Amino acid sequence: MCGIVGVLGNHEAAPILVEALKRLEYRGYDSAGIATVNHGALDRRRAVGKLVNLSDRLVHEPLAGKAGIGHTRWATHGAATEGNAHPHRAGQVAVVHNGIIENFRELREFLAEQGIGYETDTDTETIALMVQYHLSQGLSPREAAATTIAGLEGAYALCLLFEGEDDLMIAARKGSPLAIGHGKGEVYVGSDAIALAPWTNQITYLDEGDWAILTRNSIDIRDASGQQVQRDMRVVNVDAARIDKGGYKHFMAKEIAEQPTVLTEVLGHYVRDGGISLPGETLDFTKVQRLTMVACGTAFYACYVAKYWFEQIAGLPVEIDVASEFRYREPPITAGTVALFVSQSGETADTLAALRYCKGRADAIVSVVNVRESSIARESDLALPILAGVEVGVASTKAFTNQLMTLALLVLKAAQQRGTLTAEALAARLEALRSLPGLVNTALTIDARCEALAVKLAEARDILFLGRGQMYPLALEGALKLKEISYIHAEAYASGELKHGPIALVDKHVPVIVMAPRDGLFDKTISNMQEVMARGGRVLLVTDKKGAAEAGDGVWETLIMPETDPFLAPILYAVPAQMLAYYTAVAKGTDVDQPRNLAKSVTVE
Repeated sequence: MCGIVGVLGNHEAAPILVEALKRLEYRGYDSAGIATVNHGALDRRRAVGKLVNLSDRLVHEPLAGKAGIGHTRWATHGAATEGNAHPHRAGQVAVVHNGIIENFRELREFLAEQGIGYETDTDTETIALMVQYHLSQGLSPREAAATTIAGLEGAYALCLLFEGEDDLMIAARKGSPLAIGHGKGEVYVGSDAIALAPWTNQITYLDEGDWAILTRNSIDIRDASGQQVQRDMRVVNVDAARIDKGGYKHFMAKEIAEQPTVLTEVLGHYVRDGGISLPGETLDFTKVQRLTMVACGTAFYACYVAKYWFEQIAGLPVEIDVASEFRYREPPITAGTVALFVSQSGETADTLAALRYCKGRADAIVSVVNVRESSIARESDLALPILAGVEVGVASTKAFTNQLMTLALLVLKAAQQRGTLTAEALAARLEALRSLPGLVNTALTIDARCEALAVKLAEARDILFLGRGQMYPLALEGALKLKEISYIHAEAYASGELKHGPIALVDKHVPVIVMAPRDGLFDKTISNMQEVMARGGRVLLVTDKKGAAEAGDGVWETLIMPETDPFLAPILYAVPAQMLAYYTAVAKGTDVDQPRNLAKSVTVE
């Protein structure tokens, strides 16, 4: 959500800024803009829509200068218009900002008392106006920025550029991530390391409340109290940060196809010498009485699947909650509770706030993240990387399956420590997990079948998903994927709940997708499926060969999956859920990788 870039360089800034913003497109945006300082003169260009619109404008209205800032905006305050697009300017200062300034109305009232008005609908403009006000009172750019930042409430990552200052940029963060990249006589700023990967792999992450005074040859970082501090410089894996479709039409298609490879990465990282190895081996599940799992969106459904696993395999009670509810519900955290947070980006605002609520209350904070240097990872006692690599498509695919694989291994570690699995049973489970990349590879061969079915699904206005047990959260994930990128209304229900209301929705116009691996609940699921068919419902059954044979006749369509250990079914059956959503979106002609109104990384409430 909202991408920020900045450069103090030795080459023209505009091409660098646009290229860096392209690497942040995955975050979601609806307008873009850049500003530069050229021989002291501050100027900007902005455009609504995709970055190509900004690039086109720069062809006709070039922007010179070797110092600049750029932004992709996901609208919060104010519609997606050029006037509301970043960078915002007030007099001598331009700003780009990710987050929400919660006290912008109070700041506007103060400015109004000084006779200063505003031109946009955004909270961000207030930052520029406040800095300019302090400049007008005789403060230096550094002093004006520091004074303004100290008065901001809410969440923000921001970068300031000043007229007359070709070698000065000021950056700050509170609640939203911001990284500084080190070059030779150059310095960069980015929302994450991916944006900066072509130019540097040496990164310093600002801590919460930090702000930095940047020149080409110096980085002066201050904490929230204004004291000068040192933050570690880290070398990031630039290869892992490469963004390339690799010949696929969409990033989502590429990322679906990458799942066998990235699942293998997880196994190789955590399974060694026939056992499961966690970083530091600091977590003792024999002392854990309850697990609280918190996440948002797709990550929440990964937690939901893991709840079944932890309770059934490890005998550990689990509470799950969406972060936006958990953080305001303020639940009591009892002794013996471990809090576990799942986030692809590691920067999800609500999840991070929930983590901070649990800090000092829970016995331990554990996170499952894709970005090792993220805020959630750094603030956890134990951070478990899912090793999915860069995921560009807004609709999560490989990150979801790798979250599940990582959680499955954590479940087996808990079961081993708690004595709920024998050594033989643990070995069998691990062997099943080792088979999973191959099974997923086989499942990927159903793509042509999914593409053909999607043409029919694309005609529907409403689609239902059904599942039982651990397949219920997988049904929820399937429905989420479909509505995210195809814009078809989709809902998921536990199969046994169908007769308690949702069956009223069933008719010949509503496809019902039933996730039914041949497990201990298969007969129950098929019974619910028959209830749908008896009322004229069109059933798309997703099962294996034996399941298809036992389900009987009358289904509308069938997708045949490889036979597998029921333990693995939620991971394996994620593949058809993803493919059906993908091909349905393609059939409808939607923007698959960047669906409307959505952002990849939700760093504001």
